[in-house]
Amino acid sequence: MKSFSYAAHSSTSPLAPFHFDRREPGPNDVAVAIDFCGICHSDIHQARNEWGNAMYPMVPGHEIVGHVTAVGSQVTKFKVGDLAGVGVTVETCMACENCKAGDEPYCTRGMVGTYNAKDYEGNITYGGYADNIVVLEHYVYSISPKLDLAAVAPLLCAGITTYSPLRHWNVGPAKKVGVVGLGGLGHMALKFAHSFGAHVVQFTTSEGKIADAKKLGADEVVISKDDVAMARHKGSFDFIVDCVSAPHDINAYLNLLRLNGTLCLVGLPDEPVSISPFAIITNRRSFAGSMIGGMAQTQEMLDYCAEKNIVSDIELIGYDKLPEAYERVVKSDVKYRFVLDGKTLKGKE
Repeated sequence: MKSFSYAAHSSTSPLAPFHFDRREPGPNDVAVAIDFCGICHSDIHQARNEWGNAMYPMVPGHEIVGHVTAVGSQVTKFKVGDLAGVGVTVETCMACENCKAGDEPYCTRGMVGTYNAKDYEGNITYGGYADNIVVLEHYVYSISPKLDLAAVAPLLCAGITTYSPLRHWNVGPAKKVGVVGLGGLGHMALKFAHSFGAHVVQFTTSEGKIADAKKLGADEVVISKDDVAMARHKGSFDFIVDCVSAPHDINAYLNLLRLNGTLCLVGLPDEPVSISPFAIITNRRSFAGSMIGGMAQTQEMLDYCAEKNIVSDIELIGYDKLPEAYERVVKSDVKYRFVLDGKTLKGKE
């Protein structure tokens, strides 16, 4: 299957047009024409080889929404013309205890990512900055037509990355929850925590984000550089989700947890995190991490979003804006997720 995309060819070159072949759909495959693809900060980390695992040429993108163009003979959940989504995962073993429990991203054989990975046959995966993708049915999601499809795309990563830990730690009414950082991840964590009925406190370093945070559902906003404001919340949170990918002091937030409280890191700082032993032995606190959710939980999230009218706040852009978008993401200058419009890819072949 002929595919046209934008790809990184080295860690320093801008993304450029790239033609390649995807596999023809097999019996269990779904072929999707890509209408929208979100830009995740991890796309930039990997394209620029900041994690040291880059394989070039690389076609980033794992926040994919489109429509089905072909299905294999054994596919039962999709037909041609259906809306469909593809997220971070495109293959797992389906046999280990984690996969059987619906936690496919934690597959003991290893989750195969949508791009910059090798599938179990040794083929490099190419992502969503492209006009099409072919994925096993198990890893394709049903998308409701009720929502703005462009704004649905980031739910496939930013959405489930925050929804999953909030559900795992039972965030809901009578819980005091903190959200650290108001970016692509943080604004979704804030929306979900508010929707689940928790008392939500947004932490940000920017006074310019106070109004936005309240509009998105924050009950309180704390400027994290204000030591007095931080001290007022000491020992009071049931759960804090940390969405910041820049180096920062985790201990300042651990100290805000009450007895048996948990801080969960979903951001990916590019430096090792330093934890003070006293920050966790005090109040029997837990410091945890979380990735995306499994296939069933991701579909649950998409259905919940359709029911509650929750989507990401986005800036829809064309492929000609990719270099500018990457620079703005690095500077946290986006409200709150860039999404690439597939129509702008047409005609560039």
